[in-house]
Amino acid sequence: MPEPLLELDYLDYDGSRVTKVRRPVIAETPWVLYVDRHELLTFMCSPVRLHCLALGFLVSEGLIDGLEDVYQLKVYLDQDRVWMVYPDAGVNELLPIPACEEAVGAIDVRLRRPVPNQSPRRVLTSGCGGGITFDDLHDDRPALSSSLRVSAKQITGLMRELDYHATLYRQSRGVHTSALAEGNRLLVLAEDVGRHNTLDKIRGECLLDGIVTQDRILLTSGRISSEMIGKARKMEVPVVVSRTSPTATSVRLAQQWGMTLIGYARAPKFRVYTGAERVDWE
Repeated sequence: MPEPLLELDYLDYDGSRVTKVRRPVIAETPWVLYVDRHELLTFMCSPVRLHCLALGFLVSEGLIDGLEDVYQLKVYLDQDRVWMVYPDAGVNELLPIPACEEAVGAIDVRLRRPVPNQSPRRVLTSGCGGGITFDDLHDDRPALSSSLRVSAKQITGLMRELDYHATLYRQSRGVHTSALAEGNRLLVLAEDVGRHNTLDKIRGECLLDGIVTQDRILLTSGRISSEMIGKARKMEVPVVVSRTSPTATSVRLAQQWGMTLIGYARAPKFRVYTGAERVDWE
């Protein structure tokens, strides 16, 4: 079964001496997504919660409306183990199912209805590892209607929680962490080498567990690109907070969609780029 961390030897130079060390390095592996026997794309990602990644991507791209559209999903982890999601039977678990060697590394999704007609044009985004979307990132969408408000203390507190629960990051660095929050608590957290993958994993897990994404707060360690703000908009999340910067396009889209976009959230400071009316400063 693929591991998210690999122990590797390397040389560590501290400015005066060289030391040979053996430490964990984050894994990045390819996983081919098939929908109704047709190859759709290849994810470059951290090999954890791959079923959530696939489901989140499919719903974010409009290929499914919800879990009711999924007949079965299989992630072929190795020749003896398959992660299966079978909604009708209430199955969402790792099973000891034999698989041929050629199937390993594949995610096979069977739907209850034909895939909607999509534009054949794939957009290569600025996400880590080269994110792919079928969406028109400049498509007009109505502004979100939300009464959610957040406080400055709440924002910095949630970012501290995000940092505390970033277990893979603490072990290896080189990995992004995102979370969906309500109030002062994190509801769902995901880590991956690709920041866009973390949002798809969150959405997929919410789909499986019946967690509502609307009117929540989305936190991330990664840069907010147009793809990231687009995924947040589809989740109907009115507040997006990042440890780093947004792009100019994501700021424009957040403004257009009535979203609060906060960057460089590093206690006790942060920057509000759009939607400052939702922030209570006291």
